[in-house]
Parts: sequence; C-alpha cells; structure tokens
Amino acid sequence: MDIRTMINEETRTLEVFPGESLAALLRRYGYLEVRTGCDTGSCGLCTVWMDGKPILSCSTLAARAAGHSITTIKGVGKEGENLAKFLVAEGADQCGYCSPGFIMTVLSMKKELKNPTESAIKHYLNGNLCRCTGYEGQTRAIKKWLVSSKGA
Repeated sequence: MDIRTMINEETRTLEVFPGESLAALLRRYGYLEVRTGCDTGSCGLCTVWMDGKPILSCSTLAARAAGHSITTIKGVGKEGENLAKFLVAEGADQCGYCSPGFIMTVLSMKKELKNPTESAIKHYLNGNLCRCTGYEGQTRAIKKWLVSSKGA
C-alpha cells in the first residue's frame, strides 16, 4: 500500500508493508537518524513528531502516517543543535545513541510546559532510556538550555 506523507517538510509517497512500524518504514527510506532500541515503546529512542506531537515510531503503524507530517531529529534544525551543545557541555552524551529521541522529547516538553521544575522535567522524560548516565547531566543541560533559550 502506498501512503502520502510529509517528512521533514518534504512530501513523500512511500510504500508501506502490512504491519510495518513507522520506525522501520523511515529507516527503510533512509531516515537512519530514527533509532530503535527496544521495539516495544519502552525506551524512547525512536521518538519522532507526528503533526508536532511526540510519538514512539516503533509502536506506531506506518500506515497511520498517511496524510500527516512527520518530523525527525534532522527536521528540527538549529534548536536541536543548540540543545545538543548543552548536553555535550554537561557530559550527558557519552555514547549519543539515545540523543535523537531524547532531544525530540525535550523540544516537545519545551513547547508543552512553561517553566518546568526539575521534577516536571524528570517526569516528562520518564520514557527516555539512557544506559550511560544517571540523568543528572541531562537534567543540568536541560535547565541551562531552558534558561538560555528564554533570551533567544
């Protein structure tokens, strides 16, 4: 079955296989920045946006993307790059494998929550697994990034 969707602001017609996940479809079409870890919706590595809202692409059927706008980490531009710099500065990117999904989630949090507390940040990021750190570096980076982005 073919679907028509927009990916990172580019209209695409893609062939979808029965039962195929959105993560598998995106990777098959070369969007290798969409990573997978658990394939059960538990780790957040595969987070992308559908119509501006974060979704777990490993547990979303690809056919559901028909007529919707999908954004991967490559589609968020400078804001994602800026957040990544804060993560690096705080030593919160040891292997970097979780970074794309993590950044997509943090950018969504910024849109949704105004002036989040540390507790709210940790709660929002609960579904993003990082095996390398204890999340303290990420929390510091996010707090500093949020303060700096208010002036931008």
